[in-house]
Amino acid sequence: MKFQVLDIVPHGPHPVTGELLDPSTRLERVVETAVLAEELGLDAFAVGERHAGDFLSSSPTVLLGALAQATDRILLSTGVTVLSLLDPVRVAEDYATIDVLSRGRLEIVIGKGNEDKHFPLFGLELAHQYDYLEENYGLLRRLLSEEHVDWEGRFHAPLTDATTLPRPYDGPFRIWHGSATSTIAVDLAARHGDPIVSANALQPRENYKVLIDRYREQLEINGFDPSVGYVGSGSGGLFLADTTEQATEEYRAVYEGFAARMAAKHVGETRPGKVSSFTHIEDAVERGPALVGSSERVAEKILDYHRSYGHDLQSVSLNPVLPYEQQQDVLRRFAQEVVPLVRAEVSTTLWGPQDAGRARGLDRLVSV
Repeated sequence: MKFQVLDIVPHGPHPVTGELLDPSTRLERVVETAVLAEELGLDAFAVGERHAGDFLSSSPTVLLGALAQATDRILLSTGVTVLSLLDPVRVAEDYATIDVLSRGRLEIVIGKGNEDKHFPLFGLELAHQYDYLEENYGLLRRLLSEEHVDWEGRFHAPLTDATTLPRPYDGPFRIWHGSATSTIAVDLAARHGDPIVSANALQPRENYKVLIDRYREQLEINGFDPSVGYVGSGSGGLFLADTTEQATEEYRAVYEGFAARMAAKHVGETRPGKVSSFTHIEDAVERGPALVGSSERVAEKILDYHRSYGHDLQSVSLNPVLPYEQQQDVLRRFAQEVVPLVRAEVSTTLWGPQDAGRARGLDRLVSV
């Protein structure tokens, strides 16, 4: 199995103390954590994108540019690029720039995003969120793989003889699709033979498994070899201690405080994926996707979810309100204690020699 750190750069006050880190330090820590993840031998680092709420990830391309310069080997990604909001011409230009700057260490994850409020910010209609996604993806694919593109669609202005620069580092970089609540995203991925990343953060595993199973079924229906059907999985947060009981107690106030804040923000919301199904820490540890416990228990849980999902990539996120040294310690323990236990049981061809779609910069790193 491969492992990724995802930071969607939340920036809200501590749910207990009310303390709020200054934005400069918060962004600086994103870069420092990516460097640490690379030093620890983790495979990828992803940056989120949000345009409403308490987040500092409105400009992921700027952050990824900083990460491209601060790191040398780790694969860079997104979680997700909110393609429903964005002009595909701009996306092609920005992300190809990062691909070149990182010398081919880029793959991205696209989606419509989990926030409704960002659509009016861009003058767009929520009712068309998936229509925007499908059209923008179709145009983005062509811009990355072709030059002199002619285009006419429903939402984007027509293009004639369009070539975006720079061109990707060595051919178009791979695009994954974020999956959380709808069959539309997994069907779009399956139609093009692209991999998916299941959010696996707020709902029971059965809700995500339905979408993963459908993805694999649709992949076969569309005539693709199952070997291209890589699946990634998110998690409901990461926290490690010597024992699961200790981790549960130490993380309780933070976890339950954020769950309560989320529930209050979305009071009356009935759509899946908007609030956590697991408001108490014991429930999240026993039945939910939260990776909270001893290293052995967390490894066991990842393997348990793998039996349901068959996923190739496990993504984890650190809680930024924890003391920074504790965040770093948790990541070190995860890399040094959890990852080896999982890899001893689960292998994957993702990002290896048999993965024809892998980021081209990985070939360069293997050869040096």
